[in-house]
Amino acid sequence: MTPEQYVQKKAAGSGSSFYYAFLFLPPARRAAITAFYAFCREVDDVVDEVSDPGVAATKLAWWRKAVADAFDGRPQHPVLKALMPHSAAYGIHAGQLMAVIEGCELDLTQTRYLDDAGLRRYCHLVAGVVGEVAASIFGAEPDRPIGEATVRYAHTLGLAFQLTNIIRDVGDDARRGRIYLPVSELQRFDVKAHELLQRESPWGYSERFTALMRFQAERAHSLYDEAMAALPAEERRAQRSGLMMAEIYRSLLREIEADGFQVLHQRVSLTPLRKLWLAWKTNWRER
Repeated sequence: MTPEQYVQKKAAGSGSSFYYAFLFLPPARRAAITAFYAFCREVDDVVDEVSDPGVAATKLAWWRKAVADAFDGRPQHPVLKALMPHSAAYGIHAGQLMAVIEGCELDLTQTRYLDDAGLRRYCHLVAGVVGEVAASIFGAEPDRPIGEATVRYAHTLGLAFQLTNIIRDVGDDARRGRIYLPVSELQRFDVKAHELLQRESPWGYSERFTALMRFQAERAHSLYDEAMAALPAEERRAQRSGLMMAEIYRSLLREIEADGFQVLHQRVSLTPLRKLWLAWKTNWRER
């Protein structure tokens, strides 16, 4: 299996909403974003699939060295072999990949966040930086990197995506003993941590919980609006793939809202056909 086949299989097999947006990219950009996405999946899977924190930490340390070696001209892992040929063209640097690893390392040591500022730092590492790299792949040219406004758009959109994930995954995260909703906001809405961790109990859903989740959704919507306002009109066509992802993710958020935030016992998702339709519709609109 070639590195390109490996990353394609990794991306397609994830079932992620991102994959549907990649389908509309020109071949070179599609290859670059697929490789980068596969890298993010590989690192994230270490935390989600390795039960021993010590083993997971060792694996992430290996990834740090692998990234450093790759940017020194010695890529070893298939995802890095697939990604390195595109790094110069799209301005991808080692610090961005290291930030993604750092964010995943936080999951090994931190299962609570005291306030929104703490959560935003985590989101910056695992989503904001990812958004910036993706936007560069979507729109950068060898002699023209994306502008500051587009970077701001991409970073903010990444935060919106991560908050949407957090809302969707409250129940799944609780199974792993993690609560990403800030402690200060749990206290504000009088939602107890044990109510989330024991999600099957009859009092898991309550007016308090719904109010808390509505607050989270409103913040995510405000980030989507902020991101869209920051994107220069002349960059919209180049950033169509990001806009496709935004359409899919925001539709997911609205689906969760319409379902009354029933996220403790299930993982709300959109069908593959609906994701593809939303991506196609956005691509057609932004031509």
